Amino acid sequence: MEKTDYGIVPMRAYRGNFRQYYEQYKGSTNQKTGDSMVSPEKKLKKFLLILGITGAVYGAFRYLLPLVIPFLCAYGTALFLRPSVRLLSNRIAVPYHGKMRHLPVSLIGGIELMVLSCLIFGLLYVGGSMAVNQTGLFIRRFPDWLSRLDLRLTGICRLLEQKMGLKADALVELVGRAVEELRQIFRNSTMPVLVGHSMSALRVAAAGIVLFFIYFAAVILTLQEMDDLREKRSRSVFRRELLVVGERITSVVSAWLKTQVFILFLTSAVCIFGLAVIGNPYSFLFGCGIGILDALPVLGAGTVLIPWGIALLLQKAWKKAAVIFGVYVGCYFLRQISEARLMGKQVGLSPLESLASMYVGLKLFGLSGLLLGPVGVLLIGDLVQMYEKKEIHG
Repeated sequence: MEKTDYGIVPMRAYRGNFRQYYEQYKGSTNQKTGDSMVSPEKKLKKFLLILGITGAVYGAFRYLLPLVIPFLCAYGTALFLRPSVRLLSNRIAVPYHGKMRHLPVSLIGGIELMVLSCLIFGLLYVGGSMAVNQTGLFIRRFPDWLSRLDLRLTGICRLLEQKMGLKADALVELVGRAVEELRQIFRNSTMPVLVGHSMSALRVAAAGIVLFFIYFAAVILTLQEMDDLREKRSRSVFRRELLVVGERITSVVSAWLKTQVFILFLTSAVCIFGLAVIGNPYSFLFGCGIGILDALPVLGAGTVLIPWGIALLLQKAWKKAAVIFGVYVGCYFLRQISEARLMGKQVGLSPLESLASMYVGLKLFGLSGLLLGPVGVLLIGDLVQMYEKKEIHG
């Protein structure tokens, strides 16, 4: 009887005994490749498994993660500090009631976390001071820039009046009023905006302080109870799932942080250097700001650099325009090439898979989806593979 490459009988040879051909189909293999055929039941079962795990991962990211994110961060910090904390705890002993006692890990962990926090806040203070100083200089000089703009626009308007045969000073008065209104709006709106948002800023600051103390206490308690937590995890009925999820989240978060910090540092450095080359007095402020904008998927460095370069071309500042466009090209290739390649290389995704997962995560979860997307894809794959192996081995 006629057979296909898979060694099964085609449907046109079917003569009523379908069970015989179906059993032959389930156990058949491809004669050219040797691959086993997969039955429809197994395909449906795997599809439902993938669908169920995908729904569980999405629900956990959407509803559960916001509630436990401070404690996950605290657990990660505790894992980072644990080796040095245990080393110091074992090495340092103090006399107490006639006995030598080792310092508790919670005390050493609290001191280390305090030193690390002071270092981070110190760096932020130095950078913030530079940014505030340059922002103040920018605000003070903004009216002067408007005056220069007024002079340039006046010349352009007079030229247009001559070319178009309009009444003298017709366009000049119109544009002059517009520039003056813009200057008044800027002066009158700066303080109301600052005052209007001061209460919101205070609320955010208060919430941040409370969150920091919760995080600080959680780190210390996690260091103190790390062994108990691991013992409870090893006895849990979900220990395999927790192990898979923990290892994957740790690897992806570590890879994402390294990638983003590396690209942000390089992008900001390129922008600061380029702006310093053209003699811009706000090189640090603008360079860091453009570096942060470049990290945002919707805006990017081109939001600032492209209009800036075009404005310099209109002013016939060719060298400065070339530097600005060169900075933009450098930032663009740093972001587009390095992000997907570095992220994918460290977590096991190809550049295309990494880019696609970040796009899907961005659509589902916003900016946090740039991290949650790759984490979710890898978690789904790991959990599906784990349950399939569990089913095969009984």
